[in-house]
Amino acid sequence: MTVLARFGTLFGFGVIVAIFAALSPQAFAQTSNLINITQQMSLLTIVALGAAFAMSLFEFDLSVGAVVSMAGIVSATLFAAGWDIGPTILTTLAAGFIVGCVSGYFVAVWRVPSFIMTLAVGTIVGGFTFWISDGATLFGNIPVAFRDLGRGYIGGVPVLTIWALAATLFAAFVLERTELGRRMLAIGGNREAALLAGVRVVPTTVWAFGLCALMATMAGLLLTARLGSAHPTGGNGFLLQAYAAVYLGMTAFRDGQPNAPGTLLGAAIITVVANGLTILGVPNYLQDIFTGLIIIASVLLRNVGQQSR
Repeated sequence: MTVLARFGTLFGFGVIVAIFAALSPQAFAQTSNLINITQQMSLLTIVALGAAFAMSLFEFDLSVGAVVSMAGIVSATLFAAGWDIGPTILTTLAAGFIVGCVSGYFVAVWRVPSFIMTLAVGTIVGGFTFWISDGATLFGNIPVAFRDLGRGYIGGVPVLTIWALAATLFAAFVLERTELGRRMLAIGGNREAALLAGVRVVPTTVWAFGLCALMATMAGLLLTARLGSAHPTGGNGFLLQAYAAVYLGMTAFRDGQPNAPGTLLGAAIITVVANGLTILGVPNYLQDIFTGLIIIASVLLRNVGQQSR
């Protein structure tokens, strides 16, 4: 694998940062803003790392945005019912994990295309979320101790940034250091070959989708803690950006495989572009255009690197 193919995306990230730093040194190139960027990208990073588990199978989970929203509404509803923080978090995480496992089961056993299955599951979850919330934002009864999980700083580092780093280490450990991760990547590389090699496709697929939804649920809980409220569509904006981050990460460090460091880098690129363009006063629709162009450029850069091998 050439240096260009392996580190081209990282180099591109450096160029993006340098450009924004030169265009707005008094705003972008400040330590406080760089710290703020790590906080802004944290929830996207966690959702994208979950999506990387599904992508490691060469599958998609389109329900992640709905699961983020569900986690917020379920936790806020349980708090309103008088539940303590621990049981609320565990129950919400379990609910999200089960949603993912259901998707994984139908994809693995009944061979329902993941695109269709998770789109349907996301629609069901979205309807459930609106049902229990009556379509309203839930504000009350969220404990201060729970809100602290998504707010504040530890040693000058935002709490959300620490959560994102912990999630990155967890995803890296699973994908790189465990048998489960190796089975996921084997199935994604060649499902039939993995079957012939004795890889247990069904439980591996169920686990991958379960972990994907679990990470989205974690992001939903942290989003609720950060905002002190939960909205039934609060997670809708994560879906496309999460998979963009994963794909950007697949052009970095590993040759076309989802990986945790690359996904973190992908989330950083998306967030830095949004942050820099906002500082420069660029309208949101142009930010979307620039983000799409960056993704295309990263693909072209990887292809050029592969052709030079």
